[in-house]
Amino acid sequence: TNTAVEAKYLVGVGRADCTGPVAQVPLMGYANPDQVGGGLLSRLYSRAFIVADPEGSKRVVFVSADIGMVSQRVRLEVLKQLRSKYGELYRQDNVILSGTHTHSGPGGYFQYTLFWVTSKGLVRPALSSIVNGIVKSIDIAHENMKKGRLFINRGTVENSQINRSPFSYLENPESERNRYSSNTDKEMVLLKIVDEDGHELGLISWFAVHPVSMNNSNHLVNSDNVGYASYLFEQEKNKGMLPGEGSFVAAFASSNLGDVSPNTRGPFCANTGESCDNPQSTCPVGGAAMCMAKGPGNDMFESTRIIGQNIYLKAKELYEKASQEVRGPLSSAHQWVNMSNVSVELNATHTVKTCKPALGHSFAAGTIDGVGAFNFTQGSVEGDPFWDQIRDQLLGEPSNETKACHKPKPILFNTGEMTWPHPWHPDIVDVQIAAIGSLAILAVPGEFTTMSGRRLREAVQREFDSHGTPGMNVVIAGLCNVYTHYITTYEEYQVQRYEAASTIYGPHTLSAYIQLYRGLAKAIALNATQELSHGPEPPLFNVTSVTLLPSLSAESAPATKTFGDVLGEVRQEYREREVAEVTFVGANPRNSAENVTEHNFLTVERYSNISSSWRVVLNDASWDTRFYWSKGPRGQSNVTVQWHIAAGTEPGVYRFRYFGHYKKRVSLFRVITVPFEGSSSAFRITTP
Repeated sequence: TNTAVEAKYLVGVGRADCTGPVAQVPLMGYANPDQVGGGLLSRLYSRAFIVADPEGSKRVVFVSADIGMVSQRVRLEVLKQLRSKYGELYRQDNVILSGTHTHSGPGGYFQYTLFWVTSKGLVRPALSSIVNGIVKSIDIAHENMKKGRLFINRGTVENSQINRSPFSYLENPESERNRYSSNTDKEMVLLKIVDEDGHELGLISWFAVHPVSMNNSNHLVNSDNVGYASYLFEQEKNKGMLPGEGSFVAAFASSNLGDVSPNTRGPFCANTGESCDNPQSTCPVGGAAMCMAKGPGNDMFESTRIIGQNIYLKAKELYEKASQEVRGPLSSAHQWVNMSNVSVELNATHTVKTCKPALGHSFAAGTIDGVGAFNFTQGSVEGDPFWDQIRDQLLGEPSNETKACHKPKPILFNTGEMTWPHPWHPDIVDVQIAAIGSLAILAVPGEFTTMSGRRLREAVQREFDSHGTPGMNVVIAGLCNVYTHYITTYEEYQVQRYEAASTIYGPHTLSAYIQLYRGLAKAIALNATQELSHGPEPPLFNVTSVTLLPSLSAESAPATKTFGDVLGEVRQEYREREVAEVTFVGANPRNSAENVTEHNFLTVERYSNISSSWRVVLNDASWDTRFYWSKGPRGQSNVTVQWHIAAGTEPGVYRFRYFGHYKKRVSLFRVITVPFEGSSSAFRITTP
């Protein structure tokens, strides 16, 4: 690279653990209360990027965290901590917090009641790990600011997505569909970050795909396909480091993924094996509950790796070839908006409104990536009398106004009119754009479908063009700031599949967002962001913790054994592609999450004859290791550690170690937490 060019920005990158409790907390994403954590496949990280103007005070922060979505609670707590540390440097307008949308991270970090139903309430340790991890990643980026340069590139990712609601997509006007070659957005946009000497610092990739290669039968916390892509890129650039260590940071961020699945073989009936690619995603026997999409691999672990590898390989190619430099001023625009009451001017004579939030019947049906807990069929425009009655008792009949506003959606959960014990859904929503020179990042509060995202990007692009800043690279960052479910087009909304039933502010939600984001873009283009109204501040409810999680009580080991003792020993030797496994007397992993900020549960160590000592070669963040916890009777539990030995693993002598914490009763009123560890016997890996 030609480094003689003056560096235009100060840049900093940071990564920090945000995993939290890996046991007993429901995983966030499939809304399946039975899908609770039972161990760890890969750690979750927050990845932060700061770009600053070397001359002035302008800054932009972009964070992508390995979580289902950023909740309003997370955002408000992060901003509060940033304010106390940095004053007015990092604010609601110049900090974007985005979730990757993994469906295998702990839930319980929401303040709105609806999300308590499937997350067992507000789980303080889960919330704290996310908030503290995000803040720590920003701290690290802040402390490592240096002169740097940014390059942008874009390219097509193949064989990694399908549209999971193709019948809804077909409702969009034919003239519009004809402008696109696919019913998903295959484009990846990549930002490469180097210092002024050309040393590599990191990258951000935006690509629209659901991280649901791991399905709702999974109980191991992990970051799914996009997290695997981050892992591969960081392992390659941080040579010789353990996962989660090293200075290079690679974020694979979400975009308009609303109707995009990585399960590329499409939907099949689990019982008969026939296709269920029909408008209702339903099977002749077993209905919608049997209709599940298949990934490209033999199981969900393999599918995750295949899709993650595809995404990684495209990013690597775009990264290596990135030559278009990003230059120009930094700016950010933000407003809080009451989304349940926005007037949208469709044209000179026609004004429509958004609605109080509500979810339709098909919300409960789920999708081909994860069926609902009840058997509703997708695309339901008639209410089911049985569920309607439950709804009327449980949740009260929606007002005629709300019913009319949401038409043709049959309302299942009338969340916007439910306020006990707190509101069930947000009214106040963030809209935000950050511009880094020619790159405009639209931070959107939910999941835009493919066509919704196209309409939004195009409208914003036109707005920039018409106000004197042509040629902007407009990119959507998904799952930002507050979660408002899905945003479909008006046409997709009419057929009420899952995504439409989950468009909570009614049929004109997209039009309202387009109007709002155009306003932000205009303010940036005209350098008038100071004149934007702040809008109504979102509430921070006074809930410290409300949870149905079992309490952490004193634990015990089996007679004659102690914590960390081996119950099931390793074999003496293994070959590559086999699975080495050991079982220990264990303790609840939640103890560790609540005691240590960044706890590593396991290591795989190799014996070095030269130094006569053990060297750590893998930790619990490695995708080749799996950590399982299972609860037994009388305060006892087991931990099983696995190593799926990769091809090309160096032969030699290895062992496992396990690190935990158990609860010990020391008096009638006092239980303390005691750290312990265990080790397997040595085993040999032989040459194939």
